[in-house]
Amino acid sequence: MSEYGDFAKKHMDKCIEGLRHNFAKVRTGRANAHVLDDIKVDYYGQPTPITQLAGVKVPEASMLVVEPWDKTALKAIEKAIESSDLGITPSNDGVSIRLPFPKPTEERRRELAKECSKYGEEAKVAIRNARRDANNKAERDEDLSEDDVARVKKEVQKITDDYVKKVDALLKEKTAEVMEI
Repeated sequence: MSEYGDFAKKHMDKCIEGLRHNFAKVRTGRANAHVLDDIKVDYYGQPTPITQLAGVKVPEASMLVVEPWDKTALKAIEKAIESSDLGITPSNDGVSIRLPFPKPTEERRRELAKECSKYGEEAKVAIRNARRDANNKAERDEDLSEDDVARVKKEVQKITDDYVKKVDALLKEKTAEVMEI
């Protein structure tokens, strides 16, 4: 593989990683600890991720349990979850916080599937941008002949096609998960 193929592949891997991160934030009817990844708690004046303050367990398919290591942070964690855009009301029992994940309605599942499609399209655009960048880099390389540039573009296009297929597969999998009752 050429250096341009490696360049494209490295950037496209980041696109897939970003897509997985976005998919993890999509709240299905199933409890997923990753929905808490972006929520920060005001802990002694510092915005701190919940995962650094507490253990997050999934005791059943539709329930998350957050158990802080420092029990004084319980109220702050509860407040951060309430003020987030999760749409879940936490219940605090003095030791841990329970987050019940209700099953989404048919309409809500369709909205979530659309959101996943949007994330998939954004990933494809990012992959195409990586392809363009790799091709531009090859075209600017004065050591490459026109034939070499054409070979590099063909190689980068094949890599792009493979990554678009990966996005489609991930999207299909996530959509099936979202639409599952």
